[in-house]
Amino acid sequence: MTLAQMAEACDGILHEETYKDRTAQEVTGVVLDSRKAVPGCVFIATKGERVDGHDFIDSVFEKGALGVVCEKMPMQAKGPFILVKDSFQALKDIAEAYRKTLKIPVVGITGSVGKTSTKEMIASVLSQKYRVLKTEGNYNNEVGLPLTVLRITPEHTAAVLEMGISEFGEMHRLSKIARPDICVITNIGQCHLENLHTRDGILQAKSEIFDYMSDQGTIFLNGDDDKLETITQVRGITPVFFGRDTRNSVYADEIEDNGLFGSNCRIHTPQGEVSVQIPLPGTHMINNALAATAVGLRLGLTLPEIAAGIAAVKPVGGRSNLIRCGKHTVIDDCYNANPASMKSALDLLHTANTRRVAILGDMFELGENEAALHEEIGRYACDRTDVLLCVGNLAKYIYEAAKEERKSSADNKAADVSGLYYYATRNELEEDLQHVLQDGDTILVKASHGMALGHVVELLTKNAI
Repeated sequence: MTLAQMAEACDGILHEETYKDRTAQEVTGVVLDSRKAVPGCVFIATKGERVDGHDFIDSVFEKGALGVVCEKMPMQAKGPFILVKDSFQALKDIAEAYRKTLKIPVVGITGSVGKTSTKEMIASVLSQKYRVLKTEGNYNNEVGLPLTVLRITPEHTAAVLEMGISEFGEMHRLSKIARPDICVITNIGQCHLENLHTRDGILQAKSEIFDYMSDQGTIFLNGDDDKLETITQVRGITPVFFGRDTRNSVYADEIEDNGLFGSNCRIHTPQGEVSVQIPLPGTHMINNALAATAVGLRLGLTLPEIAAGIAAVKPVGGRSNLIRCGKHTVIDDCYNANPASMKSALDLLHTANTRRVAILGDMFELGENEAALHEEIGRYACDRTDVLLCVGNLAKYIYEAAKEERKSSADNKAADVSGLYYYATRNELEEDLQHVLQDGDTILVKASHGMALGHVVELLTKNAI
């Protein structure tokens, strides 16, 4: 795109003045962080809670930026700029216009649990045949998604985009930007209930991914999910279902659980069968592999290529990432949390053949039932852990429920509740860890991202505890 095309896309006013020679040049990239400005890029100045990007317009021009998108007229612009009413909306409009010019297949992925691991699995499989651009980190929202779309270059032959939401209408806006050719929904769980209220509400919100899907698009759904299996037609398109149940078009059997070292299974498809080795821990990864198989077949990969792509997938930090340290084995799963992912992580910890320690923190955005949902995790954790450490205001419900479960399963009410710990803050937890942990422990760290338990993982992996 050029600056002139960007201005047209976002309905902005291009001020070129003495820089008309730049307006026809091709933009090399788009950044919101002035520190990432490079020659040829466009800097979109946005107003944050603490920092106003408009204060850094001069500095990005000094770094060689081709132009700037801004809401306020610069005092003395050192280059061309596009004046807009809303910089964030301009970012989305520009990305949408750019997406419309692309001729490569785009895969959009959403769901309550497993979006990132499914994205990694699909990208790994497609990389056997395509040059893939995939969502990095947490760039799956109304800022990250357009930035990701604008990273697609002529060298890419496929894109895999993760799409996350927390409210109604948000997926509609993401779909307008991504315009996926292939839609994948992993499941409908209990997350963002504060805004979406019920699982039916979540289904409705996630289904907005279909709003701007290609007319010749393909839909892949988890057929083991009771909500997703109710979708029979979308704009005349019949979904293809994957899952462990043999009723699905793509399903798995002969499952071997290798605990922390992944799993093996045999995948059945309309095109044949293939045995695969999944290196990521937890049998819940099988459904992610099934989704990747379905997408791979749709885009022309062979079954051996798909098996190779699944075997090559790498873990992502903060999401069931297995880290072997000098003293401990750490399951780093502290990027996000909801009841379903908590249970999956506890199931994974349960497979360890060492002392099993779970460090669990608050799960956010669960709405009015947040206390009961945390209590459910406390009861679930009881027979899957040897030591349970709970941290945070909401995690107190996990602790209390685990203590009551321990007492109710004992012969008398004076049951031993050693191995159960509660901390109001992360600092209190960190100060006590050296007295609780033992060499050789397998330790699960799991909470919503806002609990910042990544710091605990860092201390553990550096053997600082």
